[in-house]
Amino acid sequence: MLRPESPEQLVGLLRDAASAHRTIRLGGNFSKDALGGPLTDADVTISTASMSRLRQYDPRDLTISVEAGMPFAELARTLAGHKQMLPLDPPWFEQSTVGGVLAANLSGPRRRLYGTARDMVIGLTFATLEGKLINSGGMVVKNVAGLDMAKLLIGSYGTLAAIAIANFKVFPMPAEARTFVMEFETAAQAFAERDRILNGVLQPAAIDIVNLPRGFRLLVQAGGSGTVLDRYARELPHAAVAEESVWDAVREFSRRYLTANPGAKVVAMHMPLSRMAEEAAKLSVPFIARAGCGVIYAHYSKDAPETPLAGDFATMTKVKEMFDPERLLNRGRLYGRI
Repeated sequence: MLRPESPEQLVGLLRDAASAHRTIRLGGNFSKDALGGPLTDADVTISTASMSRLRQYDPRDLTISVEAGMPFAELARTLAGHKQMLPLDPPWFEQSTVGGVLAANLSGPRRRLYGTARDMVIGLTFATLEGKLINSGGMVVKNVAGLDMAKLLIGSYGTLAAIAIANFKVFPMPAEARTFVMEFETAAQAFAERDRILNGVLQPAAIDIVNLPRGFRLLVQAGGSGTVLDRYARELPHAAVAEESVWDAVREFSRRYLTANPGAKVVAMHMPLSRMAEEAAKLSVPFIARAGCGVIYAHYSKDAPETPLAGDFATMTKVKEMFDPERLLNRGRLYGRI
């Protein structure tokens, strides 16, 4: 395994491998090998895990720049020291590198309020097989130049280029947080309460629904002042208050499930909010529904349905050919076909 310690070393290794027409397995800690398409043998493995420096951080500007190999947990701790956060909440929280989170486009429960990685990244530096370091975006929140190029890499599973440096806008932590939990016998009841909440005055940071051995659990996370949280308590009179650590279990469920069930698969189902209750009721496997975002993550120990291809596959293929015409990088990691 080759472990470059700088973006310059990374781009040199990619250029050398491509010049020799060698296939490349690219990653950070490779903690999410169970996600994406199947792993294939490669001539060389390149890990960005040794590229872990903090490049720039001014808490007053609410921006931070880090190298792709920085552990995501370390980034979170750095921000927390200034009462700031990057609310992506990815699974594999302790194992993931920043680059890995972006390459897999991971997000968690607070996606409903804060968005996904594409909403938080304001700039990327990435290394190409041609031996170039390309800067896309910058360190200014309103900077939009080049961001479309950067957004191509988010969710590409390392099939186009190697993320070297990522710049983010960050958020102040709420003064307080509180989680409310309700249980229902049917999916229809759980999603009806979801509808009541979303159509009201409350604006929760997270609203997830999970299935239990019997019934369904609705979790709502709120943040703000004590007065705001007391309003939630009044609006949710039938809810119990849970420890905030309940979100750790939700966040890491996929990791634990895949570890316990070798060969299992997580299928992300995207749909309008209005269809979620119907689709959830059909599932006989464990699931986590980002109930305010229109995504259900269904966990199959076997016989998982094929993941639908997102967007225009022909366009995706053309983009791959632009970056990697010989298909050297992470073959098959994107949908098993790119």
